[in-house]
Amino acid sequence: MLTSLCVFVGSAILLTGGHAHARDRLLIVGSSTVYPFATAVAETFGKAGMKHPIVESTGTGGGFELFCKGIGPSTPDISNASRRMKPSELETCTANGVTPVEVKIGYDGIVLANSKQGPKFSLTIEQIFQALSENIEVDGGLVRNAYLSWSDVDPDLPSEKIEVLGPPPTSGTRDAFEELVLEVGCSSSKDLYGKLCTDIRRDGLFVEAGENDDLIVGALEANPVAVGIFGYSFLIQNAARIQSAAVNGVEPSFENIVSGEYPVSRSLYFYIKKEHVGVIPGLEDYVSAFLEEAAWGDSGYLAEEGLIPLAPADRAAQASAARSLTALQF
Repeated sequence: MLTSLCVFVGSAILLTGGHAHARDRLLIVGSSTVYPFATAVAETFGKAGMKHPIVESTGTGGGFELFCKGIGPSTPDISNASRRMKPSELETCTANGVTPVEVKIGYDGIVLANSKQGPKFSLTIEQIFQALSENIEVDGGLVRNAYLSWSDVDPDLPSEKIEVLGPPPTSGTRDAFEELVLEVGCSSSKDLYGKLCTDIRRDGLFVEAGENDDLIVGALEANPVAVGIFGYSFLIQNAARIQSAAVNGVEPSFENIVSGEYPVSRSLYFYIKKEHVGVIPGLEDYVSAFLEEAAWGDSGYLAEEGLIPLAPADRAAQASAARSLTALQF
């Protein structure tokens, strides 16, 4: 019997069961929110004469799972993320010989939006929580959420059926939404809800729409009263088709996200597999291309795609950490 061996030294070659497999281009996985930024850089990178990277939208959690499996060309070189890597995920990486290098690339807002043919929504975080929570408080106790329309939540809201398309549990957008909306909306009754604060209703009024935000936008056009949850960049890219909901009276705009006035915003990242640097062709060049001012700077092409840039000093610090391949630590 032939024993399977893995060899990853000096070149991007994996020997599995005696068969050699080589990879001559980057493999990038992870967040659907970071996906359009990564693909924009990949296209610029390819036009410069390098092998065009493979970029896959797997969701943040799914990307980390693939990224942390080990080293070798069967595993990704970079994992995009719309939340920070968790300590448990870093432990998995470390156990499998993977050293992640963290690069914060900018900011993003999580928006609620619907078709321009539908009603204009203005919601508070508490109203969003009441509409989507699996349980609601009634007379000091928890009961199964029976709100069917937005006007059931608040008479001043549209009398339209609650229909929300949102990200699955593998998504960093889902993680951030739970933290920034559900936990905040639950805070006044935290003692009553406990760990149930982030439980989203499962009666069909919230639909897990997968990692493809473009499909959500199409579904919103088909159903003007449905509301979608996704990153600000998709709102910008589809501004002619969909409209945002104000949250706590604040619209998700570039300026409001930068200032922190918009309450549902988060940081975006990518993670470099240190063991692949100098082995998988183009990895260092791709990172350099992403961190050019022409890309992630205040007037860079990624800002046109919806990325909210870091402050100049923060960009310099992140670029320095990336160049020095500083390992992620908690």
